[in-house]
Formats: sequence, C-alpha cells, structure tokens
Amino acid sequence: MSSFDVAIVGGGPAGSTAAYRLATAGKRVLLVDRATFPRDKPCGGGVTLRAARLLPFSLEPVIEDVIERVELGLRYRHRFRKATQAPIAYMTQRKRLDEFLLRKAQEAGAEVREGETVDARELDARYVIGADGCNGTSAKQLGLGGGILHGVALEANYPHEARFVGTMVLELATLAGGYGWIFPKGDHVNVGVGGDESEGPRLRAELARMCEAFGVDVDAAADTRGYRLPMRTPETRLAGENAALIGDAAGLVDPFSGDGMYEAFLSARLVTEAILAGDLASYPAAVERTIAPLAHAGWGARAAFTRFPRATYLVVRLPVTLRAMEKLLRGELAHPAAARGLERGAVRAIARLAKAAGV
Repeated sequence: MSSFDVAIVGGGPAGSTAAYRLATAGKRVLLVDRATFPRDKPCGGGVTLRAARLLPFSLEPVIEDVIERVELGLRYRHRFRKATQAPIAYMTQRKRLDEFLLRKAQEAGAEVREGETVDARELDARYVIGADGCNGTSAKQLGLGGGILHGVALEANYPHEARFVGTMVLELATLAGGYGWIFPKGDHVNVGVGGDESEGPRLRAELARMCEAFGVDVDAAADTRGYRLPMRTPETRLAGENAALIGDAAGLVDPFSGDGMYEAFLSARLVTEAILAGDLASYPAAVERTIAPLAHAGWGARAAFTRFPRATYLVVRLPVTLRAMEKLLRGELAHPAAARGLERGAVRAIARLAKAAGV
C-alpha cells in the first residue's frame, strides 16, 4: 500500500488548491516544494473574480486592492477609462497568496514538506500530480507535457500612487502578442510588459516606455524580473496512467491575457474530481471542455491585436464588448462563444479579425 493517495510536486496556486480539495475529501496527500514559504514569484498578482469563485474559501486575508475601473490604451496613442458595473479582480502578491493557499492545504490535512527537491517518479503515492510550474522537472520525469510554447514578460515594482488605486491599466499591442500593465497593490504598483518569446530583447526598453507614458519613475524600480508564460498545444500530454499535470506545469496560461490563476484553480478542481472518481483518464477531456474554449479565444484575440491592432481596439472599446469582457472576468460567461445577443456579435467581430489574421 502506498504511503499517500496523492503526492503533489509544487506548492503554488494549482498544487496547494488541489492538495486542499483532496485532503478535505479524505485523501492522504503529500505536498512538496523545493522552496521554503513564504517565497515570492514573478507574477502580476491579479486574481479575477471568476478565478476567486473557484476557491472553496475566501481570499479576503490576502487581498490588497479591488479592481472596479479599467483603463485601456492602444500603443500609447489612444486611451479610455471606464468604471465596471461590479468588481472584476482582486490584487494580491504571490508571496502572500501562495503561502496562504499552502497553509490552507496544510490545515486541511495535507502533509507539507518545504525546502525539499524530489524526483516525481520516486514518490510513494498512488497518484502523482506535477504542479511545479513551467520551469519544474516533474513533467519530464513523469513522461508528460511537451509541445508547450512560451511568451515572455518583464515586471518591476514601483512606489505606491493613489491615482492607480482600484484601477487596472492595460496598454494593448505594445509588443507582438502582448501588452503592458499597471496593477495596484497595498504598498506599491506592479508595472510589466509581455509578449511573444521573440520579443524578449525588447522587454526592458518597453518597460521603461510604459513607465514614462504613465509618469512612473523608471529609476524607482525594485524587484525587476523576467519570466516565461507557458501555453500548451494539442501535442501537450496532460495525464498518464497515474500522473497528471496542472496549472503552469501543464501550459495552461491564457494565450492572450497571460493569466494562469483561473486555469490553476480550475485544473486543480478538475484533477481532483477525476481522482475522486477513480478515473484520471477523464482529466484531459475535462480540460478540453472547460479551458480549451477560453484558450482558443485567447489565441484569436492575440492574433487579432497583433495583426489588426486598431480595428480590434475599436471593437473592444464598444460598450457591448466591454460588458462581455466584464462577464467573462466575473465568471458569468464560461467563454466568449457563450455570449448572447449583441455581446455575441461583438465576440464574432473579434473572431472574424482573428480568422483574417490566420487563426
């Protein structure tokens, strides 16, 4: 008999959430991470309402700001600001969020081992879950993954400014396949830029340009760091006989927004359901039903903004499109194709631009 029902490699949002769900269901769970918590990780730190709603507990203890306004710009030449009908995202810091989630798993009964590096093939468990991110080793050790494409991003923290409180700033199409952002936190603002992997050499200059455009002191940067954004393809293998990948380890980052938090929480729930049903083979199909439609729309939006930035921006800034975006971020729409009425027409307009761009 195995020492554990499930062993999870990686204590980030996906791994800790899966550990919590499995432990509360009565499973013997081991969660191991090579870092000692609290530990920081490069990330904008935004958690959409649709992501937060997937959790079986509140994130209130680690929320530092609530987003109720959006400022959208296009290549620093066009910009507008709009209040949302209700909050669309929470802002936190990964150093705080990840430890909070890890301790939740621990309190639920999971055995947590920090500061320990393991070989996923040698864990004494009936099931093994790889959740150690895009730079982890579990996917290769378990014979899973592959076929993952990468975007790149660069971010830094700057002194807090009241003008950004409650506002998500997005500067679209600044780089091929990406955008720039400003996210407010409790004691600072996070400014970043991201795009296609080929845009890596331009990131530092673009980050400086983003700061200059919004009057942020470039020289006040702290914790400047780059990272990769993993995006799966149809070739990516998500599960085997007794092993599976979730979150960033599975390449589940949204191709357009770069958001991986929703996908982390959802894949944790999906793999938990498959394991509790004794049918791990059903997990990849569940991902296809729930996450793949969002990823397909993300690839389309990415291509549309890269190939036809102005036309796509004009569609996005329409009130009907913004309503659809709000619903997506709050979890009221499962994916863009689920929109109805005028909102569906706006989504189709972006889809047509994506098709013209070759997606």
